Amino acid sequence: MIRLITFEGGDGTGKTTQVRALEEYLQQQQRPCLVTREPGGTAPGKLIRKVLLEVGDNEVASSTELFLYLADRSQHVHETILPAINAGKIVLCDRFTDSTLAYQGYGRGIDLKWLRQLNDAASGSVRPDLTFLLDCPVDIGLARTVRRQAEAVNGRVREDRFEREKIEFHEKVRAGFLELAQNEPLRFRVIDAAKPVEVTAVEIRRIIDKELVA
Repeated sequence: MIRLITFEGGDGTGKTTQVRALEEYLQQQQRPCLVTREPGGTAPGKLIRKVLLEVGDNEVASSTELFLYLADRSQHVHETILPAINAGKIVLCDRFTDSTLAYQGYGRGIDLKWLRQLNDAASGSVRPDLTFLLDCPVDIGLARTVRRQAEAVNGRVREDRFEREKIEFHEKVRAGFLELAQNEPLRFRVIDAAKPVEVTAVEIRRIIDKELVA
């Protein structure tokens, strides 16, 4: 049974847009669902998100970054995800445990085996039933991010900490996501996010129709 659907991918791949599109589609089908995200899916999580993404030029140690994400996840699973699943809702989550592996593991170089153990501890071993990996070339994703940020602040670009990382970091993250998907083909569905938004949404709906009936 599909209860937890996660959306993963690098910056600018359109995860949030596709989460909202799928929410609307499920509501049209009268399927109860809940949209949430990491970090920031709870009140404490919103504070953690602000620390993680909006610390200006202050350097944050990789271990500090990691444990902040894990703290957010622990509260998120306890307060938001599990109650929704227990209430019979389909949870649509914008980022989850795979982002920790891709960003802190492949991107930052932290040991993957250790990260998996920490993920299990923080999530209570809750795992996604289905994961959409929205994938596109790094330069396309980052260009989209710059446009979005510029539009949001009247032409002035305001990048968060991850968006300021060198392109090599983002390439490592993308490669990490693709390797994770290759290792778990039954859970992952890799979506070409370079296509127009509506084309991507249609592909996701087609997969959802098949998975929810199976």
